[in-house]
Amino acid sequence: MCLTKTSSCPYYPAMKNGPATSALQTMADVWEAYREELEGVEDQGRKNLDSTVSLVNTVAAHILSSGGKRIRPLLLLLCARLCGYHGRDPLLLGSLVEFIHTATLLHDDVVDEADLRRGRQTARRVWGNQVSILVGDYLYSKAICQIVGFRNQAINEVLSEACRKMAEGEVLQLYYNGSPLVSESEYLRIVEHKTAGLIAASCRIGAIIGGAGDEQQEALFQFGQHIGIAFQVADDTLDYAANGDQLGKSLGQDLRQGKATLPLLHLLQHCPEQDKQMIKDRMETRSLTEEDLLRITTLMQEYGSMDYAMERARTFVIAANLDLAMFEDSSPKRALSIVADYMVSRDR
Repeated sequence: MCLTKTSSCPYYPAMKNGPATSALQTMADVWEAYREELEGVEDQGRKNLDSTVSLVNTVAAHILSSGGKRIRPLLLLLCARLCGYHGRDPLLLGSLVEFIHTATLLHDDVVDEADLRRGRQTARRVWGNQVSILVGDYLYSKAICQIVGFRNQAINEVLSEACRKMAEGEVLQLYYNGSPLVSESEYLRIVEHKTAGLIAASCRIGAIIGGAGDEQQEALFQFGQHIGIAFQVADDTLDYAANGDQLGKSLGQDLRQGKATLPLLHLLQHCPEQDKQMIKDRMETRSLTEEDLLRITTLMQEYGSMDYAMERARTFVIAANLDLAMFEDSSPKRALSIVADYMVSRDR
């Protein structure tokens, strides 16, 4: 496989430069502007599901077709374009990054004993925990085997480091499971490892294939890390505030699983001792009635816990936009800024 800035690779024709900067105003504009390329990512993903064990392909297709936004492939593509690369290598790389992300989802659902993912039954509910874990392992392995074919040590190092951090984040989250004693800084450390790591890696990979220098690579890596943290903090907050059908999971699911996320940590610092004890008890026993959830969300509104968490998420979006300052104005830069805002707003 080739990784050339001018896309001289005979297998992939050069791609158009993209929309004018002024044409991009909302996330819907970004999705539409890069729809063709994201469809190419989907095509690559389908082609890569070629196991001789049909159950592997069936289980992987179940979760890959469940409606994910493909944010990581989009970011990889946009960062490559921002750095001057207009070939199609980001489509294959994006599909492989999505394989790694999908593997983490399969494993997460087993650890969390989750029944729903994006409004559909999880693979573990349909085929069992063992199949889910093994198919996740297959997707990891498939992605790494394909990525090695690029013969690019920098990409190998970025993804291996991201996978290490994701595993550490999972273990750290499991260590604190059921405990309200986690600090805000430790919570953010979990988020940085578990969620932001692969998003940041996707951005750096785009910069690498775009031939960017170390400073630009690091800026885009930090951009990805900042928006990854913003995304997870906002997602954790929406667990108490959004429409359950929209999220594809039950409200309060994090608390039911014993996870102390930022809005809950803020509430525990401000609510009366009686309510604090009730929350701690529900975390330890993993029991949460609708009455309990209503009480907790009411307290969060009273003490501004959800507002606090969303404001913290927005500070990371601001930091992400500062990371883009060194780059000249362009359609990819505008698209990246819109994606950063979308990580918190989710409404455009």
